Amino acid sequence: MSLAREVLHILENQARLQKFSRVHAVTVTIGPLAAVDGPALHFAFEAVTQGTLAEGAELHMEHPAARGCCRHCGHCFTMDSWLTPCPHCGGPAQAEGGQEMQVKDLQVSDEGMRRR
Repeated sequence: MSLAREVLHILENQARLQKFSRVHAVTVTIGPLAAVDGPALHFAFEAVTQGTLAEGAELHMEHPAARGCCRHCGHCFTMDSWLTPCPHCGGPAQAEGGQEMQVKDLQVSDEGMRRR
């Protein structure tokens, strides 16, 4: 719920800065190591946006791959969990991203005009 509230807070701040009054869609990127449950976020987003500029807005989620590098051999590869071992030597990996969650794109309007 707190993540959905933070997304709404970002939308409200951007509405003030960019002078729009309605959010039709928002795209967030969620790294696979961010420990965010997509369906729970979607449900919470619908709940917290009731009666706001984002009520009824579509929430799109993108899940970019996480990168990691082996602590033993230095080989870099795509990780899908914190426990993904190095495919080269089986050693432990150091995550090089994939923990983030950020608002990537908005589809908004002001007085009936849609813009992106």
